[in-house]
Amino acid sequence: MRALSCRAARRVAPISLATIFSFATPAFAETSGINAADTAWMIVATALVLMMTIPGLALFYSGLVRKKNVLATMAQSLAAVAIVSILWVAFGYSLVFVGDGPWLGTLDRWFLAGMTMDSVNPAAKTIPESLFMLYQMTFAIITVALVAGSVADRMRFSAYLLFSVGWFVFVYIPPAPWVWGGGFLGTMGVLDFAGGLVVHLSAGAGGLVAAKVMGRRHGYGTENLSPFDLSLAVMGTGLLWVGWFGFNGGSALAANSRAVMAIIATHLAACAGALTWARSNGERSASHRCSA
Repeated sequence: MRALSCRAARRVAPISLATIFSFATPAFAETSGINAADTAWMIVATALVLMMTIPGLALFYSGLVRKKNVLATMAQSLAAVAIVSILWVAFGYSLVFVGDGPWLGTLDRWFLAGMTMDSVNPAAKTIPESLFMLYQMTFAIITVALVAGSVADRMRFSAYLLFSVGWFVFVYIPPAPWVWGGGFLGTMGVLDFAGGLVVHLSAGAGGLVAAKVMGRRHGYGTENLSPFDLSLAVMGTGLLWVGWFGFNGGSALAANSRAVMAIIATHLAACAGALTWARSNGERSASHRCSA
């Protein structure tokens, strides 16, 4: 009987171990917290936001400048993507989203050191940290590219490259952790769902200062400064319109009803803005014809 029980134990042991490991694997997957649906949606949202810069802004801005500066203006958007992406991976992401200092984060994720395929950021616990890093990178890219509209057609390309680096380091990075990275503004209750402060306010202020520093456009009032091709601007506008779905909807950081409501609000606001602009523009045209 003792020999029989020993043989039975030998047979049961592998089965028990296999059963334990089969249950342990799903348990580990659940504890990681990464959700497949949220991950899939955020991959799409990341692509949409990147599309806003190339080709969205590239087409929009290049269609509004003179023919001789079309390629240079497109190159500014492309350069913003290349430069900011490298700087974001090097230190931008770490300073903004790693650590909980009141002013800046830490350099613990310098060149993504320590990031794994399964790690998550506390700000987005249902998607991989690498995807969260990539999504936030597209925000930094388009913020720098937006400022280019204020200096389009009147800044040397080499000067724009230096400007992009300096603006990203000294203007974009500081306020981002203040609001999004657990900084002092966030602790005070300041909310920024999709970049109203970090992206648009900083880009608008930066563009205004850049235009002021550049001064009056040479040839204004004496040379033909008409846009090269407004159809390019219209195509860029369409790409920006669709890209906003990823910009605002993706800011929910999950595939949920909040993302859907953000997309609905984005689309209806754009529709209302387009109709209002069309009506006011039509009234101005009619008034101009009557006065003539």
